[in-house]
Amino acid sequence: MQFLSLPNSAIERADVLILPVPFEQTVTYRQGTGQGPAAILAASNQLEFYEEDVGWCPMAYLKLAVLPPADVACGSEEGFHNRLFKTVDALPTNNLFVGLGGEHSITPEMVFARMPEGGTVVQIDAHADLRSTYHGSIYNHACPMYRLWQRNYALVQIGIRSLHADEAKLLAAEQTITTYFDRTLQHADVWHGLLQTLETLSGPVWLTIDMDGFDPALIPSVGTPQPGGISWYQGMAILQTLINNRNVDLRGIDILELVPEENCVSDMVAAKLLQKCISYWGKAKGFDKRQAKGSQIGVEDE
Repeated sequence: MQFLSLPNSAIERADVLILPVPFEQTVTYRQGTGQGPAAILAASNQLEFYEEDVGWCPMAYLKLAVLPPADVACGSEEGFHNRLFKTVDALPTNNLFVGLGGEHSITPEMVFARMPEGGTVVQIDAHADLRSTYHGSIYNHACPMYRLWQRNYALVQIGIRSLHADEAKLLAAEQTITTYFDRTLQHADVWHGLLQTLETLSGPVWLTIDMDGFDPALIPSVGTPQPGGISWYQGMAILQTLINNRNVDLRGIDILELVPEENCVSDMVAAKLLQKCISYWGKAKGFDKRQAKGSQIGVEDE
């Protein structure tokens, strides 16, 4: 597997590591999230090398490796999640790690591996995902944020518009969870408050993006779509505000819950989102000051 059809760098030298995790075991509505990682990478082959928002060709300066897909042979649910933790924990850490799902249940183990000391998880999502169990399992895709909260990670939730009454009670009582409901984000003061929250974060941070957090008019093909949702440019503002915060140590990003579709629109949105994450991060880290690799990816040799 490749990103933008480019050859993969050696893992130990890569600035960006992408791990496909095609795990689909607990989905409760639309099937197909396990095919998401391959679809995102395939769609990336249709992207331009130039990234227009910050004005550079990221892959002319960054070394990137797409890893072999994680082993998702199930056995027990607990066995899979333990294996995923070990896979991520064994990787080099001097890079940006991106996990591609697959269902949202995979997030906690990646966070535990990359942020063992704790920190903040920023969540773009339609659903609160704060069920203690669902369908008899703590590993259900409705439970990842609860598992993180149990381990004392702070949560910032963005775009929430579907939750159980028990989840609402937890949000009302818990000071370590900050939730920006989707409808309130339509008010300018709440939207600016969200951006200010992201500007004031510090320390280790993980960004988890369930694609159903976006407006289904933009990306209709997800596991559990909901009306409403953030726009593309709201999403870009969230990304740039978080990534440009110099006090944040961004340990990883995951992009999840895509269900590939025949017309490829949702696949392309997810691929473009991945490109934006890499571009914004690389520019913020100053990788554009490196010697460029050459004109075959859109820049002249320097």
